[in-house]
Amino acid sequence: MITPIVQFGTSRFLQAHADLFVSEALEKGEALGRITIVQTTGSAERAGRLKALAGGFPVIVRGIDNGAEVNETVQVTSVGRALSTGSDWDEVRRIVAEEAEILISNTGDTGYSVGDGDMGTPVPASFPGKLLLLLEARFHANGRPITILPCELVARNGDALKKVILDLQAERIGSPDFADWLSTQVVWGNTLVDRIVSEPLEPAGAVAEPYALWAIENQPGLTLPCRHPSVLLVDDLTPYEKLKLHILNLGHTVLADLWLKTGRPQDETVKAILKDADILSRLMRIYETEVIPGFAARGLGTEATNYMALTLDRFRNPFLEHRIRDIANHHAEKIIRRIADFQTWSPDVPMPILLGICKIG
Repeated sequence: MITPIVQFGTSRFLQAHADLFVSEALEKGEALGRITIVQTTGSAERAGRLKALAGGFPVIVRGIDNGAEVNETVQVTSVGRALSTGSDWDEVRRIVAEEAEILISNTGDTGYSVGDGDMGTPVPASFPGKLLLLLEARFHANGRPITILPCELVARNGDALKKVILDLQAERIGSPDFADWLSTQVVWGNTLVDRIVSEPLEPAGAVAEPYALWAIENQPGLTLPCRHPSVLLVDDLTPYEKLKLHILNLGHTVLADLWLKTGRPQDETVKAILKDADILSRLMRIYETEVIPGFAARGLGTEATNYMALTLDRFRNPFLEHRIRDIANHHAEKIIRRIADFQTWSPDVPMPILLGICKIG
C-alpha cells in the first residue's frame, strides 16, 4: 500500500477535518491517495485509537447549514495505516522517505517546542526533532520535493515550523547541503483551519459542526492533498485569519469575559448563554459598533458582516455542547491576541467596549 499523505497527530480535529475531506474526495477520484496516521506521543489513550483509525471511523456532523438542520454520520475511510513513532519508527521513516508527497501535522499548542536534550535519543521527544530526522532520511534517500501543511493554530504556521526546523538543523546537524534542500525542495505551506469539533467518539471518530474550512496559501511547487469544497487555495491568508480571529474567536472571548464576571452557571454553553437577551445584546453591540466598523476600515466590511451571521449560526448550533469554561482557559492571553491585537490592526476605529475588556479583563 502506498500512502502519499502522512499525518502527524491523531486528534479528533484532524479526524473530522483533513481525514474526512480526503475520504470524501477519494470517493470522487479527487484525492492524492490514502493517509498514514502517525502517533507522535506515548499516550496510552491515543495508542488505543490507532487500530480503530485504520479500520475506518464515523464523524457525526450536526448543526445548521444555510438555515437547515443537519444531523448525519459520515464514515471516514481515508486512513490506510496508523503507526506510532514509539514502536514503528523505522517504518515511519521509510514511508516519509519513499512514499510521502504531503505531510500534515496537528500537534497542539506546544507542538513546535524543542527541549535541550531532545536530539540525544534515536527518536526525539519533540515533533520538530522527529520531523527533522524524517526529512533527513528523505534527503539522503532520494531528495524528492515534499509539501508540508501544518494545521497548528499558529500564525503563518508553515513559516514558523520552517524556522524551527532550520534552526534545529543548524544547531544539531549542521549540513549546508541538507539546509539548502530544506529551504528549496520542501514547500512549507501556511494554512488556516476552522471547524468546531466538540467531542470524540470511542474508539475513534468525532462530532463536528457542518462548517469547515482549510485555507491553504498558494506558492510555487505546493501540492494539495485533495479537491474538496472546504479546501481553498488562496493567494493571501490574512483576510481568513482576521475574520476567524476577530469575529469567531473574539466573540468567544467576549462571552467568556461576561461569564467570568457575572457568576453564571459553571457548565454553561455558548448556545445557552446566548439565550440570555442581555448577553446577546451586548455581543451584538460589540459586533455592530466596533468589530464590523473595524473590518470596514480595512476594506472587509461585507466579508465581516457575512462571517458574523455565519458565526452566530455556529454559536447557536443546537447539537453543540461548547462549554464556556473551556473557552475561558488562558483568558488573559486570548484577550491580547483576539481583542487587543484587533484594536492595533484597526487603530482609527473607536472600540470603547473592547478597550474596557482589555483593561480589566
